[in-house]
This record gives sequence, structure tokens and C-alpha cells, in this order.
Amino acid sequence: MTATHFGFQSVEEAEKAKRVRGVFDSVAPKYDLMNDLMSMGLHRVWKAYTVLVADVKEGHQVLDIAGGTGDLALAFAKKVGPTGRVVHTDINEAMLSTGRNRLINAGVVLPTVVCDAEMLPFADEQFDLVSVAFGLRNMTHKDIALAEMNRVLKPGGKLLVLEFSKVAPPLAKVYDWYSFRVLPTLGKLVANDDASYRYLAESIRMHPGQEELKAMMHKGGFGHVDFHNLTGGMVALHVGIKC
Repeated sequence: MTATHFGFQSVEEAEKAKRVRGVFDSVAPKYDLMNDLMSMGLHRVWKAYTVLVADVKEGHQVLDIAGGTGDLALAFAKKVGPTGRVVHTDINEAMLSTGRNRLINAGVVLPTVVCDAEMLPFADEQFDLVSVAFGLRNMTHKDIALAEMNRVLKPGGKLLVLEFSKVAPPLAKVYDWYSFRVLPTLGKLVANDDASYRYLAESIRMHPGQEELKAMMHKGGFGHVDFHNLTGGMVALHVGIKC
């Protein structure tokens, strides 16, 4: 069997899928609260910027991958109007259920699908926009997932990848201290789960940096790829256009 990484650990690929599922089963009930605490509310700014760059129009078909608690799906639903469609997906049932309930509470009912980004159950060239926010780093075969995202996009369609990235060097020491000392402590106090938040910090360090992910997106079939560093590179928004 093939080994891969789960945070800083080396595990079998099948084992990683189980462990990642366990992490998000655990964090789902407190996910939104912890996002606000961990990012000091900045995740809302990053997502608002993503929606701005998406430039979704009425009638557009949108696929939100690893949509979790539905922040982006809700924002896109307001843009596409009654003639468009937003499909809200996640591989984790607990996260998807939390997001679906939140969307319903907001008066929005969207197609909700449990699916693996590496095997998307959608036809070729179906969507105008595909988005994945803070989910790509948890995928075992990122290259396969990116190729799948390319496949389901219409020609000229846009992929948005919002993800933690390589922070600017002057911020690295403070960021490491915050990630490995403060985040697990917050996780323990708020969600009674320090291990999951330690994994999240480790998974960020194992994720490709800005230029590496840009190259991966080119290999995945995207003709034009650019990225926008946010908050000193703590987060990057990669934008890929399908040829």
C-alpha cells in the first residue's frame, strides 16, 4: 500500500481518509465558532474576497467542494438567482449536515451531495465555477482532485482554491508559535479536542506553497493560473481558468 502524510505522520492512504474523517466529525459542531476564534474573524474577510473574485452571475452553475458549513455556498446562492444553481458538497457527512442545516435556517435549500473530490459524480463541462475553501490540503491525491475540478468546468470556467499557504518569512516564528501553542489550546478549551487542531496546524505545513500549487494547477489542465496572497501569505487564493 502507498504511504501519505497525515499532518507530520506517515500513514497508509486508507488510514489517512479515516483519520481526516474523524477530525471533521469531531470539529463539526464547533467549526464556525472555532474559525472565528482561530482567525480572529479574518476567515470571513478571506471568503468575502473569494466571492468578489468569483464574479458569479445570475444563471451560473456553481460547485462548492468541501463546502462544510456552507459559507461560500450561501454567498454564491445569492448571486446566481433562481435561474442558477449552487451544488453544496463535502466528503464528510457531519460537516455537510451542519452546513445543510445552516443553509435551511437561512431560508436557502441547495442540492447537497456527499462526494469525494477525487471522483466527482458530475458530467464533464457542467459548471461555470468550482470553489474549494480550506479543503484541498486534506485531500490525499491533490493532483487527481484538481484534474477532476478541471473536468467538470466549462471551457473558460474558473476554479477558486482558498487555502492556508506559506506565510511571509518575517511572520513565520510568530505564526508557528500561534499554530502549535495557541490553536491546540483553543481547541481543548472550546471544543474539548486539542489533537484535531494540532493536526490542522500540521496539515497547513505539509500543504504545497503558492508557487507549487500554481504549478500543480497548470498540470491539472488550467491554462491561466494566478494567486492572491492574503494576510501576509497566511492564506492564498489561487484562481485557475480552464482552457
